Amino acid sequence: MAAVLTTAAMLTLPGLLGPDRATARRTERMEALALWTEMLRDTLSAAAGLEQAVLTTAAIAPAPLQRELRRLAASIRSSQPLPAVLRTFADEADDPLADVVVAALVTAAERQASQLAALLGELADSVREQVAMRRRIDAGRASIRTGVRVTVTVTLGMAVGLTIFNRPYLNPFNTLTGQLVLAVVGALFAASFTWLTAIGRLHEPVRLIGHSPAKTPVTEGRTR
Repeated sequence: MAAVLTTAAMLTLPGLLGPDRATARRTERMEALALWTEMLRDTLSAAAGLEQAVLTTAAIAPAPLQRELRRLAASIRSSQPLPAVLRTFADEADDPLADVVVAALVTAAERQASQLAALLGELADSVREQVAMRRRIDAGRASIRTGVRVTVTVTLGMAVGLTIFNRPYLNPFNTLTGQLVLAVVGALFAASFTWLTAIGRLHEPVRLIGHSPAKTPVTEGRTR
């Protein structure tokens, strides 16, 4: 049972107690989206058209969105319709906040919406507010993670110390009852880590622009 618990700990604890890289990447992409939206607003304010504004800002795109924006610019240069390539960009970005920005751009491209620059400024402010909220949440979660790390470190250190320096103290765990008790302790730790992961997960809003439906190949036949 100790071997099973040790293997499970080695596989799961680094991801649970280490830095939350997925959340950090998500926050970086949100900041990049806000910056790109502000760049679009400023470029449009300089009396540039929407298509030209997208091409100009894509050339100096923020790093977290650089790949998607360069593909967007390449699609525009290949004379594809702007609304279609914007929806493709939304699919590739795969972000609910990017959907909101793209929806505004698609509406402007299809219906010549006025005051687009002001709307983009408001959207950028909204994204930055959500980034600030996420950073506050991450700061609160950091203290919880620190407490969990201390608890796990002390527990593991005590177990290793007893194994090395006072092995007879652990002899009761060699019995069937001892193995069952060890299994219960391991299950309690697993349940607590699962609960901490669940309460620390941020629920993302529903996307406004769904993934593009797959194209169905058309088979041409000959009539006789």
